Amino acid sequence: MRFLSIAGTLLCATSALAGSSLHKHKVFNKARPVVEKREASQAFKSPELQKRASRFLTEKTKEFAVNGTGIPEVPFDVGESYAGLLPISDDPDETRKLFFWFFPTTNPDPQDEIVIWLNGGPGCSSLSGFITENGPFTWEAGTLAPVQNPYSWTNLTNMIWIEQPIGVGYTQGTPNITDEVELATEFRGFWKSFFDTFELHNWKTYVTGESYAGYYVPYIADGFIQQNDTEYFNLAGISINDPIIGDDTVQQQVVVLPYVEYWNNLMYLNETFLDQIRKRNEECNYTSYWDTYFKFPPPSGPFPVPPDPYETDDLTCSQFDTVYSAALEVNPCFNIYHITETCPHPFSQLGIVNSGDYSPPNAKIYFNRTDVQEALHAVVGTNWLQCSDINVFGNGNGSSNAQDASVGPANNGVLQRVIEYTNNTIIGSGDLDFLLSTNGTLLAIQNMTWNGAQGLQEYPSKRLYAPYHPEYNGGALAGSGVQGSWSHERGLTFYTAQLAGHELPGYTPGVAFRMLEILLGKVDDFSSTEGFTTQKGNFTGTGIIYKRESESSIEVDSLI
Repeated sequence: MRFLSIAGTLLCATSALAGSSLHKHKVFNKARPVVEKREASQAFKSPELQKRASRFLTEKTKEFAVNGTGIPEVPFDVGESYAGLLPISDDPDETRKLFFWFFPTTNPDPQDEIVIWLNGGPGCSSLSGFITENGPFTWEAGTLAPVQNPYSWTNLTNMIWIEQPIGVGYTQGTPNITDEVELATEFRGFWKSFFDTFELHNWKTYVTGESYAGYYVPYIADGFIQQNDTEYFNLAGISINDPIIGDDTVQQQVVVLPYVEYWNNLMYLNETFLDQIRKRNEECNYTSYWDTYFKFPPPSGPFPVPPDPYETDDLTCSQFDTVYSAALEVNPCFNIYHITETCPHPFSQLGIVNSGDYSPPNAKIYFNRTDVQEALHAVVGTNWLQCSDINVFGNGNGSSNAQDASVGPANNGVLQRVIEYTNNTIIGSGDLDFLLSTNGTLLAIQNMTWNGAQGLQEYPSKRLYAPYHPEYNGGALAGSGVQGSWSHERGLTFYTAQLAGHELPGYTPGVAFRMLEILLGKVDDFSSTEGFTTQKGNFTGTGIIYKRESESSIEVDSLI
Protein backbone atom coordinates (compact mmCIF):
# COMPACT_ATOMS: atom_id res chain seq x y z
CA MET A 1 0.00 0.00 0.00
CA ARG A 2 1.75 3.13 -1.27
CA PHE A 3 0.19 5.38 1.38
CA LEU A 4 2.94 4.10 3.69
CA SER A 5 5.72 5.45 1.51
CA ILE A 6 4.05 8.86 1.18
CA ALA A 7 3.44 9.23 4.91
CA GLY A 8 6.87 7.87 5.75
CA THR A 9 8.65 10.75 3.96
CA LEU A 10 6.70 13.09 6.10
CA LEU A 11 4.55 13.00 9.11
CA CYS A 12 4.03 48.63 9.48
CA ALA A 13 0.86 50.45 8.99
CA THR A 14 1.31 54.05 7.78
CA SER A 15 0.14 57.05 9.83
CA ALA A 16 -2.59 57.65 7.22
CA LEU A 17 -4.14 54.30 8.12
CA ALA A 18 -3.65 54.59 11.86
CA GLY A 19 -7.06 56.08 12.45
CA SER A 20 -8.76 52.96 11.16
CA SER A 21 -6.50 50.53 13.04
CA LEU A 22 -8.33 47.58 14.56
CA HIS A 23 -5.85 47.69 17.41
CA LYS A 24 -6.74 51.32 18.17
CA HIS A 25 -10.41 50.44 18.37
CA LYS A 26 -9.62 47.40 20.52
CA VAL A 27 -11.44 45.11 18.13
CA PHE A 28 -9.02 42.28 18.76
CA ASN A 29 -9.54 42.51 22.50
CA LYS A 30 -13.28 42.20 21.99
CA ALA A 31 -12.91 39.25 19.65
CA ARG A 32 -10.79 37.15 21.95
CA PRO A 33 -12.46 34.67 24.30
CA VAL A 34 -12.73 35.72 27.92
CA VAL A 35 -10.63 33.38 29.99
CA GLU A 36 -11.67 33.07 33.61
CA LYS A 37 -8.54 32.79 35.74
CA ARG A 38 -8.16 29.96 38.22
CA GLU A 39 -5.25 28.79 40.27
CA ALA A 40 -3.62 25.80 38.60
CA SER A 41 -4.03 23.76 41.75
CA GLN A 42 -7.79 24.40 41.76
CA ALA A 43 -8.70 23.84 38.11
CA PHE A 44 -10.47 20.70 36.98
CA LYS A 45 -10.06 18.82 40.28
CA SER A 46 -12.45 17.14 42.66
CA PRO A 47 -11.22 15.24 45.73
CA GLU A 48 -14.54 13.43 45.79
CA LEU A 49 -14.04 12.14 42.26
CA GLN A 50 -10.52 11.06 42.99
CA LYS A 51 -11.72 9.11 46.02
CA ARG A 52 -14.39 7.42 43.96
CA ALA A 53 -11.92 6.52 41.25
CA SER A 54 -9.85 4.48 43.73
CA ARG A 55 -12.15 1.52 42.98
CA PHE A 56 -9.55 0.59 40.35
CA LEU A 57 -6.66 0.37 42.81
CA THR A 58 -6.28 -3.30 43.79
CA GLU A 59 -3.50 -5.74 44.53
CA LYS A 60 -3.41 -6.63 40.84
CA THR A 61 -3.29 -3.02 39.61
CA LYS A 62 -1.09 -1.27 42.19
CA GLU A 63 2.08 -1.96 40.19
CA PHE A 64 0.60 0.15 37.38
CA ALA A 65 -0.53 3.08 39.55
CA VAL A 66 0.92 6.41 38.39
CA ASN A 67 1.65 9.24 40.81
CA GLY A 68 -0.60 12.03 39.50
CA THR A 69 1.64 14.72 40.98
CA GLY A 70 4.84 13.12 39.76
CA ILE A 71 4.60 13.47 35.97
CA PRO A 72 7.80 15.27 34.84
CA GLU A 73 7.28 18.89 33.73
CA VAL A 74 3.57 18.73 34.61
CA PRO A 75 2.98 21.24 37.47
CA PHE A 76 -0.44 19.92 38.50
CA ASP A 77 -2.14 16.71 39.57
CA VAL A 78 -3.32 14.76 36.51
CA GLY A 79 -5.49 12.56 38.71
CA GLU A 80 -5.63 8.82 39.06
CA SER A 81 -4.15 6.76 36.25
CA TYR A 82 -2.43 3.48 35.53
CA ALA A 83 0.31 2.75 33.01
CA GLY A 84 2.57 -0.09 32.04
CA LEU A 85 2.94 -3.21 29.93
CA LEU A 86 0.65 -6.22 29.59
CA PRO A 87 1.14 -9.37 27.48
CA ILE A 88 -0.69 -10.08 24.24
CA SER A 89 -1.67 -13.61 25.34
CA ASP A 90 -2.26 -15.63 28.50
CA ASP A 91 0.74 -17.86 27.77
CA PRO A 92 2.94 -17.65 30.90
CA ASP A 93 6.02 -17.56 28.65
CA GLU A 94 4.70 -14.65 26.55
CA THR A 95 7.27 -11.83 26.35
CA ARG A 96 5.54 -9.61 23.80
CA LYS A 97 3.73 -6.77 25.55
CA LEU A 98 1.75 -3.66 24.62
CA PHE A 99 2.00 -0.39 26.57
CA PHE A 100 -1.09 1.41 27.91
CA TRP A 101 -2.01 4.50 29.90
CA PHE A 102 -5.46 4.17 31.51
CA PHE A 103 -7.38 7.06 33.08
CA PRO A 104 -10.60 6.48 35.04
CA THR A 105 -13.10 9.19 34.18
CA THR A 106 -13.71 12.24 36.33
CA ASN A 107 -17.34 12.27 35.21
CA PRO A 108 -19.56 12.29 38.35
CA ASP A 109 -21.92 9.89 36.59
CA PRO A 110 -19.50 7.16 35.45
CA GLN A 111 -20.69 4.34 33.24
CA ASP A 112 -19.29 0.84 32.79
CA GLU A 113 -17.68 1.80 29.51
CA ILE A 114 -14.23 2.54 28.13
CA VAL A 115 -12.91 4.30 25.04
CA ILE A 116 -9.74 3.13 23.28
CA TRP A 117 -7.61 5.67 21.41
CA LEU A 118 -5.18 4.56 18.68
CA ASN A 119 -2.86 6.59 16.49
CA GLY A 120 -1.87 5.25 13.09
CA GLY A 121 1.27 5.19 11.01
CA PRO A 122 1.43 2.26 10.85
CA GLY A 123 3.96 2.36 13.66
CA CYS A 124 3.07 5.63 15.40
CA SER A 125 2.50 5.94 19.14
CA SER A 126 -0.90 6.66 20.65
CA LEU A 127 0.89 8.78 23.24
CA SER A 128 1.24 11.43 20.53
CA GLY A 129 -2.56 11.69 20.50
CA PHE A 130 -2.55 11.76 24.28
CA ILE A 131 -0.15 14.70 24.55
CA THR A 132 -1.35 16.78 21.59
CA GLU A 133 -5.04 15.94 21.18
CA ASN A 134 -7.30 14.47 23.83
CA GLY A 135 -5.37 13.62 27.01
CA PRO A 136 -5.74 15.21 30.47
CA PHE A 137 -2.78 17.44 29.69
CA THR A 138 -1.40 18.60 26.36
CA TRP A 139 2.00 19.87 25.27
CA GLU A 140 1.56 21.36 21.84
CA ALA A 141 4.43 21.95 19.43
CA GLY A 142 6.07 25.33 19.93
CA THR A 143 4.82 25.84 23.49
CA LEU A 144 6.94 26.08 26.62
CA ALA A 145 5.19 23.67 28.94
CA PRO A 146 2.24 21.31 29.27
CA VAL A 147 -1.18 22.64 30.25
CA GLN A 148 -4.35 21.11 31.60
CA ASN A 149 -6.79 20.14 28.88
CA PRO A 150 -10.40 21.22 29.57
CA TYR A 151 -11.45 19.06 26.61
CA SER A 152 -9.83 15.87 27.85
CA TRP A 153 -11.94 12.90 26.87
CA THR A 154 -11.49 11.64 30.44
CA ASN A 155 -14.04 14.29 31.47
CA LEU A 156 -16.67 12.19 29.72
CA THR A 157 -15.63 8.58 30.15
CA ASN A 158 -12.90 6.10 31.04
CA MET A 159 -10.04 6.36 28.55
CA ILE A 160 -7.11 4.21 27.54
CA TRP A 161 -4.32 5.11 25.12
CA ILE A 162 -2.61 2.00 23.78
CA GLU A 163 0.68 1.69 21.92
CA GLN A 164 0.29 -1.07 19.35
CA PRO A 165 1.23 -3.23 17.53
CA ILE A 166 4.48 -4.69 18.86
CA GLY A 167 7.35 -2.48 17.73
CA VAL A 168 5.67 0.84 18.60
CA GLY A 169 6.80 3.14 21.43
CA TYR A 170 7.34 1.36 24.74
CA THR A 171 6.02 -2.03 23.52
CA GLN A 172 8.25 -5.03 24.09
CA GLY A 173 9.06 -7.83 21.66
CA THR A 174 9.87 -8.40 18.01
CA PRO A 175 7.16 -7.67 15.41
CA ASN A 176 5.96 -10.86 13.75
CA ILE A 177 2.48 -10.07 12.41
CA THR A 178 1.99 -9.58 8.69
CA ASP A 179 -1.44 -7.95 8.37
CA GLU A 180 -4.34 -6.31 10.23
CA VAL A 181 -6.13 -9.59 10.86
CA GLU A 182 -3.14 -10.79 12.88
CA LEU A 183 -2.88 -7.35 14.46
CA ALA A 184 -6.46 -7.69 15.72
CA THR A 185 -5.65 -11.11 17.21
CA GLU A 186 -2.64 -9.65 19.01
CA PHE A 187 -4.76 -6.78 20.30
CA ARG A 188 -7.49 -9.07 21.63
CA GLY A 189 -4.92 -10.97 23.68
CA PHE A 190 -3.80 -7.72 25.29
CA TRP A 191 -7.40 -6.61 25.84
CA LYS A 192 -8.23 -9.77 27.75
CA SER A 193 -5.14 -9.21 29.92
CA PHE A 194 -6.25 -5.65 30.61
CA PHE A 195 -9.86 -6.59 31.41
CA ASP A 196 -8.75 -9.36 33.77
CA THR A 197 -6.24 -7.10 35.52
CA PHE A 198 -8.67 -4.23 36.09
CA GLU A 199 -11.81 -6.38 36.38
CA LEU A 200 -13.80 -4.60 33.70
CA HIS A 201 -15.71 -7.61 32.39
CA ASN A 202 -18.80 -6.85 30.30
CA TRP A 203 -17.93 -3.16 29.99
CA LYS A 204 -19.03 -1.47 26.78
CA THR A 205 -16.02 -0.74 24.58
CA TYR A 206 -15.63 2.00 21.99
CA VAL A 207 -12.65 1.98 19.61
CA THR A 208 -11.41 5.31 18.25
CA GLY A 209 -8.40 6.64 16.38
CA GLU A 210 -7.10 8.52 13.36
CA SER A 211 -5.14 8.20 10.12
CA TYR A 212 -3.91 4.63 9.57
CA ALA A 213 -6.17 3.71 12.47
CA GLY A 214 -8.72 3.80 9.65
CA TYR A 215 -7.42 0.27 9.18
CA TYR A 216 -6.65 -0.54 12.83
CA VAL A 217 -10.04 0.41 14.26
CA PRO A 218 -12.33 -1.49 11.86
CA TYR A 219 -10.17 -4.61 11.93
CA ILE A 220 -9.95 -4.62 15.73
CA ALA A 221 -13.68 -3.93 16.02
CA ASP A 222 -14.47 -6.68 13.51
CA GLY A 223 -12.23 -9.02 15.50
CA PHE A 224 -14.23 -8.17 18.63
CA ILE A 225 -17.48 -8.98 16.81
CA GLN A 226 -16.23 -12.31 15.53
CA GLN A 227 -15.45 -13.48 19.08
CA ASN A 228 -19.13 -13.32 20.10
CA ASP A 229 -17.97 -12.70 23.68
CA THR A 230 -19.40 -9.62 25.41
CA GLU A 231 -17.55 -10.40 28.64
CA TYR A 232 -14.36 -9.15 26.99
CA PHE A 233 -15.36 -7.72 23.62
CA ASN A 234 -18.60 -5.80 24.16
CA LEU A 235 -18.26 -3.48 21.17
CA ALA A 236 -20.60 -0.47 21.35
CA GLY A 237 -19.29 1.84 18.61
CA ILE A 238 -16.29 3.19 16.73
CA SER A 239 -14.98 6.57 15.61
CA ILE A 240 -12.16 7.35 13.18
CA ASN A 241 -10.79 10.72 12.08
CA ASP A 242 -9.06 11.51 8.77
CA PRO A 243 -8.80 7.81 8.04
CA ILE A 244 -7.30 5.77 5.27
CA ILE A 245 -10.17 3.36 4.65
CA GLY A 246 -10.14 2.78 0.90
CA ASP A 247 -7.85 2.56 -2.11
CA ASP A 248 -5.04 5.07 -1.63
CA THR A 249 -5.00 6.13 -5.29
CA VAL A 250 -8.65 7.14 -4.95
CA GLN A 251 -8.19 8.78 -1.54
CA GLN A 252 -5.01 10.68 -2.43
CA GLN A 253 -4.53 11.06 -6.20
CA VAL A 254 -8.01 11.47 -7.68
CA VAL A 255 -9.01 14.16 -5.17
CA VAL A 256 -5.89 16.34 -5.25
CA LEU A 257 -6.94 18.75 -8.00
CA PRO A 258 -10.40 19.51 -6.55
CA TYR A 259 -8.71 20.06 -3.18
CA VAL A 260 -6.21 22.52 -4.65
CA GLU A 261 -8.91 24.37 -6.58
CA TYR A 262 -10.87 24.86 -3.36
CA TRP A 263 -7.95 25.88 -1.13
CA ASN A 264 -5.64 27.70 -3.56
CA ASN A 265 -6.09 31.05 -1.83
CA LEU A 266 -4.10 29.37 0.97
CA MET A 267 -1.74 27.24 -1.10
CA TYR A 268 -1.10 30.02 -3.67
CA LEU A 269 0.02 27.83 -6.55
CA ASN A 270 0.49 29.80 -9.79
CA GLU A 271 -1.79 29.51 -12.80
CA THR A 272 0.89 28.00 -15.04
CA PHE A 273 1.33 25.12 -12.63
CA LEU A 274 -2.43 24.73 -12.14
CA ASP A 275 -2.93 24.46 -15.91
CA GLN A 276 -0.27 21.73 -16.02
CA ILE A 277 -1.88 19.60 -13.33
CA ARG A 278 -5.34 20.12 -14.83
CA LYS A 279 -4.03 18.71 -18.10
CA ARG A 280 -2.34 15.82 -16.32
CA ASN A 281 -5.52 15.12 -14.36
CA GLU A 282 -7.30 14.62 -17.68
CA GLU A 283 -4.52 12.41 -19.05
CA CYS A 284 -4.51 10.18 -15.94
CA ASN A 285 -8.32 9.85 -16.11
CA TYR A 286 -8.68 11.32 -12.61
CA THR A 287 -11.05 14.04 -13.84
CA SER A 288 -13.40 11.54 -15.47
CA TYR A 289 -13.20 9.27 -12.42
CA TRP A 290 -14.15 12.18 -10.15
CA ASP A 291 -16.98 13.32 -12.40
CA THR A 292 -18.36 9.78 -12.66
CA TYR A 293 -18.14 8.49 -9.10
CA PHE A 294 -18.18 11.49 -6.75
CA LYS A 295 -21.97 11.66 -6.67
CA PHE A 296 -24.66 11.55 -3.98
CA PRO A 297 -26.25 9.04 -4.30
CA PRO A 298 -23.40 7.22 -6.04
CA PRO A 299 -23.62 5.16 -9.22
CA SER A 300 -23.99 1.46 -8.61
CA GLY A 301 -20.70 -0.14 -7.62
CA PRO A 302 -18.25 -1.52 -6.99
CA PHE A 303 -16.16 1.26 -8.53
CA PRO A 304 -13.10 0.31 -10.59
CA VAL A 305 -9.69 0.74 -8.94
CA PRO A 306 -7.49 3.26 -10.79
CA PRO A 307 -3.92 2.23 -11.72
CA ASP A 308 -1.38 2.76 -8.94
CA PRO A 309 0.95 5.60 -10.08
CA TYR A 310 3.75 4.17 -7.95
CA GLU A 311 3.84 1.07 -10.10
CA THR A 312 5.04 3.13 -13.08
CA ASP A 313 8.60 4.22 -13.82
CA ASP A 314 8.08 7.98 -14.10
CA LEU A 315 5.35 8.62 -11.48
CA THR A 316 3.60 10.83 -14.04
CA CYS A 317 0.19 10.33 -12.44
CA SER A 318 1.29 10.94 -8.86
CA GLN A 319 -0.61 14.19 -8.48
CA PHE A 320 -0.13 14.10 -4.72
CA ASP A 321 3.68 14.23 -4.97
CA THR A 322 3.59 16.80 -7.76
CA VAL A 323 1.40 19.19 -5.82
CA TYR A 324 3.24 18.57 -2.56
CA SER A 325 6.56 19.46 -4.19
CA ALA A 326 5.10 22.64 -5.68
CA ALA A 327 3.53 23.65 -2.36
CA LEU A 328 6.93 23.34 -0.67
CA GLU A 329 8.41 25.74 -3.24
CA VAL A 330 5.80 28.35 -2.32
CA ASN A 331 5.84 27.61 1.40
CA PRO A 332 8.93 25.67 2.59
CA CYS A 333 7.06 24.80 5.79
CA PHE A 334 3.92 23.55 4.05
CA ASN A 335 2.30 21.03 6.38
CA ILE A 336 0.38 18.24 4.68
CA TYR A 337 -1.44 17.65 7.96
CA HIS A 338 -2.66 21.26 8.32
CA ILE A 339 -2.18 23.48 5.30
CA THR A 340 -2.33 26.88 7.03
CA GLU A 341 1.04 26.38 8.73
CA THR A 342 3.92 28.61 7.63
CA CYS A 343 7.56 28.93 8.70
CA PRO A 344 9.22 28.36 11.04
CA HIS A 345 8.56 24.75 12.01
CA PRO A 346 7.64 24.64 15.73
CA PHE A 347 9.63 22.22 17.86
CA SER A 348 7.66 19.24 19.16
CA GLN A 349 8.38 17.37 22.38
CA LEU A 350 7.48 14.24 20.44
CA GLY A 351 10.59 14.55 18.27
CA ILE A 352 11.12 14.52 14.53
CA VAL A 353 8.76 12.55 12.30
CA ASN A 354 9.23 14.29 8.95
CA SER A 355 12.55 15.33 7.43
CA GLY A 356 11.60 19.01 7.65
CA ASP A 357 10.70 19.00 11.34
CA TYR A 358 12.75 21.30 13.55
CA SER A 359 14.82 20.08 16.48
CA PRO A 360 16.89 22.64 18.44
CA PRO A 361 20.32 21.73 19.83
CA ASN A 362 20.21 19.44 22.90
CA ALA A 363 16.47 18.92 22.49
CA LYS A 364 15.04 15.90 24.29
CA ILE A 365 12.12 13.76 23.27
CA TYR A 366 9.70 13.82 26.21
CA PHE A 367 8.83 10.12 26.26
CA ASN A 368 12.51 9.21 25.80
CA ARG A 369 13.45 10.75 29.14
CA THR A 370 14.41 8.40 31.96
CA ASP A 371 12.25 10.20 34.53
CA VAL A 372 9.20 9.96 32.26
CA GLN A 373 9.78 6.28 31.59
CA GLU A 374 10.12 5.62 35.31
CA ALA A 375 6.93 7.53 36.08
CA LEU A 376 4.98 5.50 33.50
CA HIS A 377 6.43 2.08 34.41
CA ALA A 378 7.99 1.71 30.97
CA VAL A 379 11.22 -0.20 30.44
CA VAL A 380 13.89 2.41 31.17
CA GLY A 381 16.23 2.83 28.24
CA THR A 382 13.60 2.11 25.61
CA ASN A 383 14.32 4.18 22.51
CA TRP A 384 10.87 5.74 22.24
CA LEU A 385 10.00 7.23 18.84
CA GLN A 386 6.80 8.96 17.84
CA CYS A 387 6.75 6.70 14.78
CA SER A 388 8.74 3.49 14.71
CA ASP A 389 11.75 3.16 12.41
CA ILE A 390 11.13 -0.59 12.01
CA ASN A 391 8.43 -2.48 10.10
CA VAL A 392 5.75 -3.25 12.67
CA PHE A 393 4.37 -5.90 10.33
CA GLY A 394 7.51 -7.99 10.61
CA ASN A 395 8.35 -9.25 7.15
CA GLY A 396 4.92 -8.41 5.78
CA ASN A 397 3.47 -5.29 4.21
CA GLY A 398 0.50 -4.75 6.45
CA SER A 399 -2.81 -4.30 4.75
CA SER A 400 -1.62 -5.57 1.39
CA ASN A 401 -1.20 -9.03 2.94
CA ALA A 402 -4.65 -9.21 4.53
CA GLN A 403 -7.35 -10.92 2.52
CA ASP A 404 -8.98 -8.36 0.21
CA ALA A 405 -7.43 -5.56 2.29
CA SER A 406 -5.63 -3.76 -0.53
CA VAL A 407 -8.89 -1.92 -1.30
CA GLY A 408 -9.39 -0.96 2.34
CA PRO A 409 -11.86 -1.84 5.10
CA ALA A 410 -14.51 0.41 3.53
CA ASN A 411 -14.61 -1.77 0.45
CA ASN A 412 -13.91 -5.34 1.58
CA GLY A 413 -16.73 -5.89 4.07
CA VAL A 414 -14.84 -5.17 7.30
CA LEU A 415 -16.17 -1.67 7.96
CA GLN A 416 -19.59 -2.69 6.65
CA ARG A 417 -19.87 -5.42 9.29
CA VAL A 418 -18.87 -3.00 12.04
CA ILE A 419 -21.44 -0.38 10.99
CA GLU A 420 -24.22 -2.95 10.75
CA TYR A 421 -23.32 -4.52 14.11
CA THR A 422 -23.05 -1.26 16.10
CA ASN A 423 -25.19 1.18 14.10
CA ASN A 424 -22.92 3.61 15.90
CA THR A 425 -20.01 4.45 13.60
CA ILE A 426 -18.67 8.00 13.25
CA ILE A 427 -16.16 9.10 10.63
CA GLY A 428 -14.72 12.61 10.80
CA SER A 429 -12.46 14.70 8.61
CA GLY A 430 -10.49 17.90 9.05
CA ASP A 431 -10.96 20.02 5.94
CA LEU A 432 -7.42 21.47 6.20
CA ASP A 433 -5.86 18.00 5.94
CA PHE A 434 -4.02 17.53 2.63
CA LEU A 435 -2.71 14.03 3.38
CA LEU A 436 -6.15 12.42 3.64
CA SER A 437 -8.71 14.93 2.44
CA THR A 438 -12.41 15.06 3.23
CA ASN A 439 -13.58 14.26 -0.29
CA GLY A 440 -11.12 11.38 -0.56
CA THR A 441 -12.73 9.78 2.47
CA LEU A 442 -16.19 10.45 1.07
CA LEU A 443 -15.23 8.89 -2.25
CA ALA A 444 -14.20 5.72 -0.40
CA ILE A 445 -17.51 5.73 1.48
CA GLN A 446 -19.48 6.11 -1.77
CA ASN A 447 -17.96 2.79 -2.89
CA MET A 448 -19.18 1.02 0.27
CA THR A 449 -22.51 -0.75 0.79
CA TRP A 450 -24.05 -1.05 4.26
CA ASN A 451 -27.50 -1.60 5.72
CA GLY A 452 -29.08 -2.22 2.36
CA ALA A 453 -27.77 0.65 0.24
CA GLN A 454 -24.55 1.98 -1.27
CA GLY A 455 -22.89 5.18 -0.10
CA LEU A 456 -24.41 8.34 1.29
CA GLN A 457 -27.54 9.46 -0.53
CA GLU A 458 -26.88 13.14 0.17
CA TYR A 459 -23.67 15.15 0.51
CA PRO A 460 -23.09 15.99 4.22
CA SER A 461 -24.49 19.51 4.53
CA LYS A 462 -26.19 19.88 7.91
CA ARG A 463 -24.52 22.55 10.00
CA LEU A 464 -22.35 21.21 12.78
CA TYR A 465 -22.39 23.14 16.06
CA ALA A 466 -19.85 23.14 18.86
CA PRO A 467 -21.35 24.60 22.06
CA TYR A 468 -20.49 28.04 23.37
CA HIS A 469 -18.68 27.57 26.64
CA PRO A 470 -16.63 29.35 29.29
CA GLU A 471 -12.84 29.20 29.03
CA TYR A 472 -10.63 28.63 32.06
CA ASN A 473 -7.29 27.97 30.39
CA GLY A 474 -5.66 30.32 27.88
CA GLY A 475 -3.31 27.52 26.86
CA ALA A 476 -6.14 25.28 25.66
CA LEU A 477 -9.00 26.94 23.79
CA ALA A 478 -11.72 25.55 21.53
CA GLY A 479 -13.89 27.25 18.93
CA SER A 480 -17.67 27.53 19.20
CA GLY A 481 -20.65 27.90 16.89
CA VAL A 482 -20.78 26.52 13.36
CA GLN A 483 -17.62 24.45 12.89
CA GLY A 484 -18.41 22.19 9.94
CA SER A 485 -21.06 19.95 8.48
CA TRP A 486 -22.45 16.47 9.02
CA SER A 487 -24.91 13.81 7.96
CA HIS A 488 -26.22 10.49 9.28
CA GLU A 489 -27.45 7.57 7.21
CA ARG A 490 -28.16 3.98 8.21
CA GLY A 491 -25.95 3.81 11.28
CA LEU A 492 -23.04 5.89 9.91
CA THR A 493 -22.38 9.52 10.87
CA PHE A 494 -19.96 11.52 8.75
CA TYR A 495 -18.79 14.98 9.81
CA THR A 496 -16.25 17.63 8.90
CA ALA A 497 -14.41 20.28 10.90
CA GLN A 498 -13.58 23.17 8.59
CA LEU A 499 -10.58 24.44 10.59
CA ALA A 500 -9.15 21.09 11.63
CA GLY A 501 -6.21 19.34 10.08
CA HIS A 502 -5.25 15.68 10.16
CA GLU A 503 -5.22 15.51 13.96
CA LEU A 504 -8.80 16.68 14.37
CA PRO A 505 -9.15 16.56 18.21
CA GLY A 506 -6.01 18.67 18.53
CA TYR A 507 -7.08 21.42 16.15
CA THR A 508 -10.79 21.52 17.04
CA PRO A 509 -11.12 20.00 20.53
CA GLY A 510 -14.67 21.27 20.99
CA VAL A 511 -15.87 19.45 17.88
CA ALA A 512 -14.13 16.25 18.97
CA PHE A 513 -15.57 16.52 22.48
CA ARG A 514 -19.06 16.83 21.00
CA MET A 515 -18.34 13.85 18.75
CA LEU A 516 -17.50 11.71 21.79
CA GLU A 517 -20.71 12.80 23.52
CA ILE A 518 -22.63 11.59 20.46
CA LEU A 519 -20.70 8.32 20.26
CA LEU A 520 -21.46 7.62 23.92
CA GLY A 521 -25.15 8.45 23.50
CA LYS A 522 -25.07 11.55 25.70
CA VAL A 523 -26.14 13.93 22.88
CA ASP A 524 -28.36 13.19 19.89
CA ASP A 525 -26.32 14.62 17.02
CA PHE A 526 -24.14 17.47 15.74
CA SER A 527 -27.13 19.76 15.23
CA SER A 528 -27.77 19.86 18.96
CA THR A 529 -27.34 23.32 20.48
CA GLU A 530 -27.32 22.19 24.09
CA GLY A 531 -24.17 22.83 26.08
CA PHE A 532 -21.52 20.24 26.72
CA THR A 533 -22.89 17.63 29.11
CA THR A 534 -20.02 18.44 31.47
CA GLN A 535 -20.80 22.15 31.81
CA LYS A 536 -23.17 23.59 34.37
CA GLY A 537 -25.82 26.29 33.94
CA ASN A 538 -25.71 29.35 31.73
CA PHE A 539 -22.69 31.41 30.83
CA THR A 540 -21.53 34.40 28.81
CA GLY A 541 -20.20 33.70 25.32
CA THR A 542 -19.33 36.05 22.43
CA GLY A 543 -20.74 39.02 24.33
CA ILE A 544 -24.23 37.64 24.98
CA ILE A 545 -25.79 35.22 27.38
CA TYR A 546 -26.17 31.76 25.92
CA LYS A 547 -28.68 29.40 27.48
CA ARG A 548 -29.39 25.78 26.81
CA GLU A 549 -32.00 25.42 24.07
CA SER A 550 -34.63 24.09 26.46
CA GLU A 551 -34.28 27.18 28.64
CA SER A 552 -34.09 29.88 26.02
CA SER A 553 -36.08 31.39 23.19
CA ILE A 554 -32.91 32.79 21.59
CA GLU A 555 -32.33 31.38 18.12
CA VAL A 556 -28.93 29.79 17.60
CA ASP A 557 -28.29 31.85 14.45
CA SER A 558 -28.29 35.00 16.59
CA LEU A 559 -25.28 33.67 18.46
CA ILE A 560 -23.05 33.18 15.46
